[in-house]
Amino acid sequence: MDIILQLTFAGIGVGSIYALVALGLVLIYRATNVVNFAQGDFPMMGAFILVVCLLSAGLPYWLSILLSLAGMVVFGAAFNLGVYYPLRNRSYLPVLISTLGASILVQNIILAFYGPQPANLPALLPFRGFQIGSVFLDPQYIVIIGVSALLVVLQYLFFEKTLLGKKLQATSQDKEMAGLLGIPVKRMIMLTFVYSALLGGIAGILVAPIIYFSITMGNAIALKAFAATIIGGFGDIRGAIIGGIGLGLIETFGAAYISVPYKDGFAFVVLFAFLMLLPQGIFGEKIAEKA
Repeated sequence: MDIILQLTFAGIGVGSIYALVALGLVLIYRATNVVNFAQGDFPMMGAFILVVCLLSAGLPYWLSILLSLAGMVVFGAAFNLGVYYPLRNRSYLPVLISTLGASILVQNIILAFYGPQPANLPALLPFRGFQIGSVFLDPQYIVIIGVSALLVVLQYLFFEKTLLGKKLQATSQDKEMAGLLGIPVKRMIMLTFVYSALLGGIAGILVAPIIYFSITMGNAIALKAFAATIIGGFGDIRGAIIGGIGLGLIETFGAAYISVPYKDGFAFVVLFAFLMLLPQGIFGEKIAEKA
């Protein structure tokens, strides 16, 4: 039982990272009807700015985090203006290819600027952790779970209790109707990209002290987040959260009881099973088509 509790704690921590990135993926999809293939570069960019501020410039940790978040706001806005906005009236395919090209461009710019060497960041909290019974609670995982839970609660309150949140929801559901009702659709889409970039940046800041920073660190996270959105029901916010945490648990328990080298494959085995047995996902809606 102690081992199960330890693995559950670690799995929820890993799954929370997938859930944050999946959440940003869903928000952009609902606002633009396009899958953002550069979603994995958002956590990578957040971690990169943190590395530059903390390790290269020698700034305090708290200031480096604030600068990283500010940088993600700028990056999200620039991504919207440079990648989505020029192609907003085209079909989804050119925008999708544009996001893929942007991902390659961003990774190569950072590769040219910083180099291929990975970077190891210190933990967010200075203490080592503590023991409850025989379960060790790593402070980094505590921060990940706590921040993720806080963001989910704040997002619920924002979308359900504020006028701006309701405007964002209306825009994601029907851009044309929202525009007819006087909602500034372009501004709402801009805010969606900025918020998605912030979520990804926070995920990168949280996970960077656990794994080494590299320009490819976001690729695996993005693939797991994409799988989580499909498992939870593509376009469903609840599904993104539950799917991400579920994949984190499956990956952790699979690595512990089956195989560590193949732990990244367990998520895609589950994804394949869902595509075969429940293709609409946990919270997805069945769509009937006439022959």
